[in-house]
Amino acid sequence: MSIPIVRTVMELRSIVSAWRREGFKVAVVPTMGALHEGRLSLVRAALERADRVIVTLFVNPRQFNNDADLAAYPRTEHEDAAKLAPLGAHMLYAPDASQMYPDGFATMVSVSGASEGLCGAYRPGHFDGVATVVAKLFLQTGADLAFFGEKDFQRLHVMRRLTRDLDIPIEIVACPTVREADGLAMSSRNLRLSHVGEHEELCGSYAAARLAEPW
Repeated sequence: MSIPIVRTVMELRSIVSAWRREGFKVAVVPTMGALHEGRLSLVRAALERADRVIVTLFVNPRQFNNDADLAAYPRTEHEDAAKLAPLGAHMLYAPDASQMYPDGFATMVSVSGASEGLCGAYRPGHFDGVATVVAKLFLQTGADLAFFGEKDFQRLHVMRRLTRDLDIPIEIVACPTVREADGLAMSSRNLRLSHVGEHEELCGSYAAARLAEPW
């Protein structure tokens, strides 16, 4: 069993158009890969609400504040595809940077208010990058529903404001946070924690802002 992997906007839209002709409801689960049980729970929730589910995988350079952090982010497409296949997701959309930001790309989406303070205070420009790439993913997929975890609560509010202000016809669905046995919220960033003492450090607002998962 495997999941189809799509790389281009043209192929993505062709497949979604065929689904639409059959009357299917489409959901999208935006991710940057390195999938864990928290992310997979979003896929399961999407499968309960929609006829077709697209999981996106794109490590978005525009939401990182430094090149070292971007370079260190785990890239595990093969493993991610293997985790998605048995769930029954219908597509892994994994574009490269040239599809998302072609030569001459000059537009940035900024959501004021919801993106200020909290994590946004420590990562200037981060939510502009998030809003821009997610707006593109919403428009590329044409999905009816988009699933996000409540763990990244500020991002969830940014998504709601984004779709409301830009009249993007998609429902934002919030799903409960999934936690490790010790109570730590599941995140691809947890791979960078070396021992339990560092879990406690995450309770500080500055550390949480620095290590919070961008997606």
